[in-house]
Amino acid sequence: MLSKISEFVMGLMVRFRSEAGQALTEYGLILALIAAVSILAVTAIGLAVSDTLDEVGNCLI
Repeated sequence: MLSKISEFVMGLMVRFRSEAGQALTEYGLILALIAAVSILAVTAIGLAVSDTLDEVGNCLI
């Protein structure tokens, strides 16, 4: 997924060489970074919640 975002951003860089295009590219890169950090955070939180629920389940057995 991250490679598709990178390809999209690179395509935008080729199309827009003016300052307006540069600003759009910067926004695209920021958006890609936010998406990557969000995915990592949700994955980490999901693993922590899963471990906690496993511990609770083991205590109930």
